[in-house]
Amino acid sequence: MNIIIDKNSGYCFGVEFAIQMAEDELENESTLYCLGDIVHNRMEVERLHQRGLRIIDREQLQQIHDSKVLIRAHGEPPETYELALRNNLELIDASCPVVLKLQNRVKHAYDVSRRHEGQIVIYGQPGHAEVTGLAGQTGNRALIVMTEADLDQIDFARPVTLFSQTTKSTAGFYRMKQLIENRIAAAGGSLDSFDANDSICRQVSNREPALAKFAVEHDVVVFVSGRKSSNGKALFSVVNQTNARSYFVENDQDINDEWFVGANSVGICGATSTPMWLMQRVADRIAQVALEAV
Repeated sequence: MNIIIDKNSGYCFGVEFAIQMAEDELENESTLYCLGDIVHNRMEVERLHQRGLRIIDREQLQQIHDSKVLIRAHGEPPETYELALRNNLELIDASCPVVLKLQNRVKHAYDVSRRHEGQIVIYGQPGHAEVTGLAGQTGNRALIVMTEADLDQIDFARPVTLFSQTTKSTAGFYRMKQLIENRIAAAGGSLDSFDANDSICRQVSNREPALAKFAVEHDVVVFVSGRKSSNGKALFSVVNQTNARSYFVENDQDINDEWFVGANSVGICGATSTPMWLMQRVADRIAQVALEAV
């Protein structure tokens, strides 16, 4: 059995940068706080916990003073930085440059839209850290949409500016764009008042066609990702639509020996939040399964 790890899978630049910043700080610090999971991958969070990284939530952040706190790649809303000043916190800001640029675009669009009674709409997962940071640029007045039913929040007689969470599916974004255009037309509005911005990270969107190609090259595909990863869910759907014998696992313990019966080639791939060491561990487990079947 050939077992191949997709060389294009694994951390995107933003996540890799955040992990490296955390590790660099932990070389000199016994404890480093991180606001939320540094990456949506339980195995990596546990590895860094052993080195001294402590995950805190927003409520806990309010109680911390005179300490270092890591801002993860997802970015944060303005109020987090205001709280840091009040509590004398030193922020280790690992916000992804792509996310920071999008935050600036959303803030600018919001300032302009207020002059025309417009609405900022974000295609993204409600409560997701990145979406919270983006909505914060609008004073939390942005409308968050994930499904067609969510579009009922929008007044289609008023201008609409659409952005996307950077890790969402490209196909999902353009479907949402089309649905909004249909609603505007049905309301008798003008598409001139609709500004759709494809703000999906190209490191994410470029992986979709690459993963689809990778999936058809193997009899079985094992996709490795944290279950909370929005990007993981989006990319796995691409793999699963291409290869029916594809399986989502969080780690090597999720492997089912029966998946590989009759398979000559197994492909292993993952999300932008999946560390390479974890995909290698999954590969080693599958190699063991193949050896035991001989």
